[in-house]
Amino acid sequence: MNIGDRVRLLRGKEEGIVTKILSNNIIEIEIEDGFTIPVKRSDAVIIDELEQKTFKPVAPSRSFEPQASIERRQPTTPEILANKGIYMAFVPVNDRELSQHLINNTDWELPFMLSVGSDPHHKGLAAGTLKPKTSIKVQNVLVKDFEEWGTFVFQAFFYRLAFMKLPEPLVRRLKFRVNTFFKSKQKAPILNQDAHLFQLDSEDAVNPVPTKIDTEKLKEQMFEKQVPEPVATLPAKPALKVDLHIEKLSADSWAMSNREMLALQITTFDKQFEAAIANGMDEITFIHGVGNGVLRDAIHKKLSGHKNVKYFEDAQKEKFGYGATNVKIK
Repeated sequence: MNIGDRVRLLRGKEEGIVTKILSNNIIEIEIEDGFTIPVKRSDAVIIDELEQKTFKPVAPSRSFEPQASIERRQPTTPEILANKGIYMAFVPVNDRELSQHLINNTDWELPFMLSVGSDPHHKGLAAGTLKPKTSIKVQNVLVKDFEEWGTFVFQAFFYRLAFMKLPEPLVRRLKFRVNTFFKSKQKAPILNQDAHLFQLDSEDAVNPVPTKIDTEKLKEQMFEKQVPEPVATLPAKPALKVDLHIEKLSADSWAMSNREMLALQITTFDKQFEAAIANGMDEITFIHGVGNGVLRDAIHKKLSGHKNVKYFEDAQKEKFGYGATNVKIK
């Protein structure tokens, strides 16, 4: 049972749309005129789409009244719409690959666009109209590339060929984190398959990725491990010379902002320097380039007063100028 499913109560005559799934096996159902009621999940059953089309309520007949009079006496019930239930799902293909889908479990048509990238550079992945109670496959993605998936941006309008209260357009930004992504597995509506499932129109799913880049959070996201791994006794021993030029660190540097580039370079420095200390190295050289000096200053600030630094200096000025720093480790 998912948000957007049409259900019938077992202990009453009410029918409605699931709008929320609460704790303790409680669901919230909108029955008519926007009126919602909480019920136990076990007290409701999903109405099959075929059943809705096949079985229709039959009005009681009275031999002493004309048919037209009976029809006039039938109560009219407002149409109940499934207004929520838009998802992004990742269905496992095998242990290395996932299939990405968009799911519309609402009664609205959704003209939409899905893109991926880093502001301001985004690549379009899919666009069109997502029909009610349907899904589309977007692409296949590799688990090993999890850190490089980027930020997914979903934009959609709500459309019905009828008089309606106009909903606001939906815009969602999703940057997944490994410690939550792989814990999100559940049955996906429409697909009816186990998937890593994320609701795009949930009330608490407002802009998971901040518009302004938080450098510290960005560093945490970029260097989370993509799959659970055994804890190593020592990090891999770095090379004697570590090149921090951005094109050496990321194939997607063209799509990164200056702030994102700097965050990646500083994080790489931190990891490689700590690895050098852990592996008992006597020295290590970081090639940071000259540029505007921001990266060089940030590295020197981190090295100053560090308990494991004997001293540091500009390395091989005849070769690197002021574009590299050599660190002697205690």
